[in-house]
Amino acid sequence: MFNHLRPSVLLIMLVLLALLTFWVTNAVVPTMTNHGNDVHQKPDYIIENLSGVRANHASTVQRNFSAKKLLHYIDGDVTHMENPYFTNMESRKPVMRVKADKARMSGEGENVYLTGNVKVLRGEDSDKITMMTSYLHLIPDENIAKTDKTVVFSRRNTTINAIGLELDNHTGIVQLLSRVRASDY
Repeated sequence: MFNHLRPSVLLIMLVLLALLTFWVTNAVVPTMTNHGNDVHQKPDYIIENLSGVRANHASTVQRNFSAKKLLHYIDGDVTHMENPYFTNMESRKPVMRVKADKARMSGEGENVYLTGNVKVLRGEDSDKITMMTSYLHLIPDENIAKTDKTVVFSRRNTTINAIGLELDNHTGIVQLLSRVRASDY
């Protein structure tokens, strides 16, 4: 009688072990379904109401930034910001303030791509220049801003419309690329 029972018990034990393995695999361990690499499409961290300062005391350059929300994605080391605001202060240079609806930064911030209602203010009160566009590429370490979109400049009683620009904040030179129209009012 025990000879018949042993193969049956072994069979029952193997079936139970198989069921237990199936249950652990499907119920306990989270399923890793591939929905377009969700792990890489979800931010690895989110920061709200962020502000910071980056300073180089040797060259007296200071950059302040703030954002309503910052989302960092591990895939591609990309950072997205909502309502970013940047301020660049350098000794003997006009202050440059930039705000937009959204921004995307790569890596350590070598390139910043602003989209939405991008507004740049350069200088103070009576000598202030205002620029509006829908897209702006900032290269902070070189103090350069570029766009190939429509830009509108305002300074005192003058308005300038153009398509595309390159702005060098070190030299203060703004190069308008095409379809430049100016008007005084």
